[in-house]
Amino acid sequence: MAWLALLAAGVAAVGGSLVLAQNPPKAEPRSVTARGPLLPAEQALVNLFGQAAPSVAYITTEQVQQSFFGAQVAQGAGSGFVWDAQGHVVTNNHVIAAAQRVYVQLDAGEPIEARVVGRAPEYDLAVVRLSRPPKTLKPIPLGTSRDLKIGQHVIAIGNPFGLQRTLTQGIVSALDRELPTEGFREVAGVIQTDAAINPGNSGGPLLDSAGRLIGVNTAIRSASGSSAGVGFAIPVDLVNRIVPSLIARGRAPLPGIGIVPFPPDVVARAGINGVVIERVRPNTPAAGAGLRAAAPQQRDLGDIIVAVNGRRIESVSQFSNELDRVGIDNTAELTVVRDLQERKVRLRVIDVLSN
Repeated sequence: MAWLALLAAGVAAVGGSLVLAQNPPKAEPRSVTARGPLLPAEQALVNLFGQAAPSVAYITTEQVQQSFFGAQVAQGAGSGFVWDAQGHVVTNNHVIAAAQRVYVQLDAGEPIEARVVGRAPEYDLAVVRLSRPPKTLKPIPLGTSRDLKIGQHVIAIGNPFGLQRTLTQGIVSALDRELPTEGFREVAGVIQTDAAINPGNSGGPLLDSAGRLIGVNTAIRSASGSSAGVGFAIPVDLVNRIVPSLIARGRAPLPGIGIVPFPPDVVARAGINGVVIERVRPNTPAAGAGLRAAAPQQRDLGDIIVAVNGRRIESVSQFSNELDRVGIDNTAELTVVRDLQERKVRLRVIDVLSN
């Protein structure tokens, strides 16, 4: 028969022999080699994650957008952490800024709707409150950013790309960075880390090796939009000053003296270092001190602020940071230049949002 001829040809092609494996050898799983205990550093990291993870929140947002095809719901995601037993959760302002609905998921629980109770765009911080705070809420332990050292170990926990409860580790790569926010302002004292920070990590905690909060993961610097080993976190000492105000009043105090400065890009193009005043608000410390705004039509630059308490400034953001350093209700000594003449002016720093 034809099929027998084909079979014979196939046998000849493999050397004229035919082996039929009617009883294949029995294969058993290999035995597992005992690992032994984790290394101390590994066990410490495992313990740290186990203690901190229940305090980390997965935040999702919804925003209704109108288009040619009708209303559509745009969704966003980020991270946060439990601040207190009353159900307040801290995150970045940019995570919830455009949200109409906010949901918070803790550990392995169901998402809980939350409402925004306070926003500080100038510091990129916000607070939401859970509508139904669980009795098992675990506020995250607070550390300090005052004594951080370059090279010390740090851990980030968050939800990069929507992957919940992700841990990355690294070191403090640099200190005292500046992070641009809204209104020509910059957050000073920002922590730089090489712990992987990716989209979705925003608002999550940066922890020290004791499991204490030392910063709020906020931004990355990367051409691709993914981690390139350069991440930034808002320092916890600033967070601990701003968050109580957001909870109590819905906003953070904004230090100022009662001036409206010219935009930084306009001043930079003119080749001027310092703060050029566009307008002086009435009944403010700046007005009381006799500061004069510029009058471009008369080619008059008015008073240019070039230093605060002896610290030189070249931009509006530096000026804001120096006033932040001075603090509301304290006195600042400004160095101002008018008609090429330098003089000192002492005035009180106020909360410009209350005036």
